Amino acid sequence: MAYTYRLAALLVLISATVGFSSAVSVEHQLLKLNATLFKGNISLNISNSVQKNINLNIVWYGKFTPIQRTVFVDFIRSLNSPAAAAKDPSVASWWKTTEKYKGGASTIVLGKQLLLEDYPLGKSLKSPHLRPLSGKLKGGGVGSITAVLTAKDVTVEGFCMNRCGTHGSKSSTVDGGAYLWVGNSEEQCPGYCAWPFHQPLYGPQTPPLIAPNGDVGVDGMIINLATLLVNTVTNQEAVSTCTGMFGSGAYPGYPGRVLVDKTTGASYNALGLAGRKYLLPAMWDPQTSKCKTLV
Repeated sequence: MAYTYRLAALLVLISATVGFSSAVSVEHQLLKLNATLFKGNISLNISNSVQKNINLNIVWYGKFTPIQRTVFVDFIRSLNSPAAAAKDPSVASWWKTTEKYKGGASTIVLGKQLLLEDYPLGKSLKSPHLRPLSGKLKGGGVGSITAVLTAKDVTVEGFCMNRCGTHGSKSSTVDGGAYLWVGNSEEQCPGYCAWPFHQPLYGPQTPPLIAPNGDVGVDGMIINLATLLVNTVTNQEAVSTCTGMFGSGAYPGYPGRVLVDKTTGASYNALGLAGRKYLLPAMWDPQTSKCKTLV
């Protein structure tokens, strides 16, 4: 299934880039596709689960500062918050597009959190480590997702080479829930997994955007977490199909027109709780058959 997703997204990218500047090489397009296309095979169709609330648990692997953890928590709490929805453009309005998919409306509820700051499996993880790590938090079952977030000094098999994260089923049983993993690329490959907050490895070297929360690694992880969360809940490559698009007029190598904070110069397109600002990726709208951006 992962290969089907990659082929579908590749076809969309190629068809979408016809007519763009020839200065954007095919190699760069493929690398950007890999940078935000997250391989995973979800045998659990969470979007068809008989539920409306989805518990999102977090396993923090490695050292994250309290401020860094708060950026993630505020993002998750903003997804379905009425207070956040009152702002425009908002994280909540971005998430609302998922209602147009087969599973309908769902509410993400912040669940349990586990801090593994002592690196119990070391600082170099293999792919088979990810599912057991997600199982460190017991409970949840069907309708739950556990996010494994790895710190900037943790390497993961395939990270920065052909993926920035992944998702799948927590177990072979139907009631095992789903898991996803996202790594902090700040020190390993910010031009690959934290674009557009860092210059890309290839292609036009346009100036990077300033991260809205002042942390290139964490703000890049938010983009990747948002991508995987939507893909998991909808059971579609709803965001990966719109790779590299954050605002209107986007094309490969250019994120599009986004909002800029007048004080910090940071770029964003969504407002959240606690005064947070985020840059969230475009999402495929199944009703209009177009990539939908907030701005």
